[in-house]
Amino acid sequence: MHHLGLTRSSLKADHLLQTPNTFIRTPLPGALNVEFIIHIAPQAGAGFTQMTAEFGAGGVLGPTPAQRFVYVIEGSLELQAERKTHPLGVGGFAYLPQGSAHQIRALTKSRAAVIEKSYRSQPGTAAPTVVVGEESAVAPVPLMGDESLRVRSLMPDADAYDFAVNTMTYDPGAALSMVEIHVMEHGLLMLEGGGIYKLGDSWYPVEAGDFIWMAPYCPQWFGALGKRPAKYLIYKDWRRHPLESA
Repeated sequence: MHHLGLTRSSLKADHLLQTPNTFIRTPLPGALNVEFIIHIAPQAGAGFTQMTAEFGAGGVLGPTPAQRFVYVIEGSLELQAERKTHPLGVGGFAYLPQGSAHQIRALTKSRAAVIEKSYRSQPGTAAPTVVVGEESAVAPVPLMGDESLRVRSLMPDADAYDFAVNTMTYDPGAALSMVEIHVMEHGLLMLEGGGIYKLGDSWYPVEAGDFIWMAPYCPQWFGALGKRPAKYLIYKDWRRHPLESA
């Protein structure tokens, strides 16, 4: 059925809203029986790559030359790293430092958010290590004391790590207390619910399945709408001086 070019997707100089009706799948080297939706990449001006990996049963994702973060959206994965095997169910996540030997295999048909970024070392700081966890085991923290908006930090908050990944959950009607404008860029995947996002001078309805990229200094604000909580996974570069070269 033709939709006469209609879509909620939008690309502006400082942001991207990518909706599922515009997703294109592609294979990538080092993966077997896995297709990727590459949401954002350096070709669009980002300093990182964020993808959704769609695994067939038994699909395998091999190592990458960059550091990698994986968050399971659907299904069941198995991570092999540092001579250990880690099961990753829905909400399971893992961080693999740049150059670390590892393999991720799908036990069933699965989907996962995959974030990759070249590592920016910090003089005098120990190298990052493998992190494996479960979102539900991370204590939620109210954002700026607002109990209706809760943050779970999935990456260690330490100088060794040059990016952060959080989940943010909004009760119906909850919203950010201010329009944020800052040096960090974001990759955001809507996981549940929906609402309204202000990006730059534009306003967008968003829902589960949508992806958003926000460039540094892009004005941004979100408010949850509907009768169920809204939740998203969000990346930001972190703990590096802006004058350092990428």
